[in-house]
Amino acid sequence: MASIPGARGSLSGGPWFDVAPGLTYREGSNWSSPGTGASDGMTSRDDAGERAGRLGAWQRARDHAHQTPAGRDRYIDLLRALSIIVVVIGHWLMAAPTVESGLRFTLSDMLRVAPWTQWLTWIFQVMPIFFVVGGYANAASWESARRSGLGYEAWLSRRLQRLVRPVLPFLLAWCALGLAARSFGLGREFVRAGSQLAFLPTWFLAVYVLVVVLAPTMHSSWRRFGMASFWALVLGAAVVDAVSRSSGVDAVLGINYVFVWLALHQLGFAWRDDTLSEPIRAASFALGGLAGLVVLVGLASYPVSMVTVPGGTAANSTPPSLALLLLGVTHVGLAMLIAGPVRRLLQRPAVWTATVFINGVIMTLYLWHVTVMILLVGIAEWPGGVGLKFVPNTTAWWATRPVWLLVLLVVTAGFVWVFGPVEAQPVRRTVRPPAWRSVVGAVAVCVGLLALAESGIGGQGALGLRLGPVLLTLCGALLVTVMGGRQDDRASAEEPSREAFGR
Repeated sequence: MASIPGARGSLSGGPWFDVAPGLTYREGSNWSSPGTGASDGMTSRDDAGERAGRLGAWQRARDHAHQTPAGRDRYIDLLRALSIIVVVIGHWLMAAPTVESGLRFTLSDMLRVAPWTQWLTWIFQVMPIFFVVGGYANAASWESARRSGLGYEAWLSRRLQRLVRPVLPFLLAWCALGLAARSFGLGREFVRAGSQLAFLPTWFLAVYVLVVVLAPTMHSSWRRFGMASFWALVLGAAVVDAVSRSSGVDAVLGINYVFVWLALHQLGFAWRDDTLSEPIRAASFALGGLAGLVVLVGLASYPVSMVTVPGGTAANSTPPSLALLLLGVTHVGLAMLIAGPVRRLLQRPAVWTATVFINGVIMTLYLWHVTVMILLVGIAEWPGGVGLKFVPNTTAWWATRPVWLLVLLVVTAGFVWVFGPVEAQPVRRTVRPPAWRSVVGAVAVCVGLLALAESGIGGQGALGLRLGPVLLTLCGALLVTVMGGRQDDRASAEEPSREAFGR
């Protein structure tokens, strides 16, 4: 797959938009050259904010879509949006809440109820693609920052602000739900189970935050060693799997959170530099990755499912295994092979505007989609399990899935409408917090979210909350998003445009 000539801007801008070579976009402005500080028709940031407030979300997306530089590789944005959408739909389909006779509620997992669905995870497990796209985006953003004279501290602060900021209302809302549940006499276990399910998707955010912290270092290794920096990480993942399987020590598998996700991130660097653009190389990645995956599952007893199955004795995703890495390699190869026709499709205004719109609220959508499902199931259970009496994996159950997905989609859209503006707020660009503070905040968010994903927010004590991980996540997010730093006089003219989740 050949990249579009000149597509070398930082993947950001609008509320999320990107820049092309030598161009910086400010909301409410035309495209201008760095350092000029102005262009014909450009408004101030305050005027732009007022204008954005007057426009609907779709209209804003359409405005940004119309101002897309000709050299932008829109395919990257589509892959980012599709990967999150597929994950959301996959989560909604895997969950099988049922109210049985006697109003006994059961929450089943389709991967256990219908083992044949585990093969579908080879399609629906697309988080590897997100990390690859993240590598492309982080490389573009870092290169743009370096051209503009911005250092690591400013770059990291801006990346983390947009990534972490939507976590704050999500975390506070769940704390309020936990307190409300306790005041209504619901037990700690009820709060723990519900919140643990809601926070489960945040394991990905926790990992990705640390990948962003390491991105410039990994980019330097790519510049020095090229594809060898990728293959070294693949080898590391293979060795970890081999050691664990031969010794029976599962604890060592945690190292693969580093090897597997950073390896996929390196593939994003390769994509950006056209290292994998030739069709023959793309095909070799697709076929080679698939062949290796089949060997691991068929001959090395790796699990079929690329998503962790509750109650299973082994997993490919938590922690990630060599099999998951090969699945990502397969998906990358396939994505490159179909890039040409998809890029042509993205030239259609409606398709591109929809892509812009989804990317503008992508983090909000990802954070809230499981919470919406929990709330709807709870509401439906009260009047006797309305819509929840179909036995999972029956014809009737599958026939009602479109309705199930539609209801979830509509309600989730409401949550996105309420909380999406938090994600769309401009990144604070007039200050440069010291790099150590951003790193400390990122680590705190990572550890806190992993703890919440493991056991939820329900805990002992008067408040009934696990205050340790809650406060750790909250303090880390505040370090990243709120507290000021040194004045950055270059921000108004030379900085890359505003950044968004995964960009």
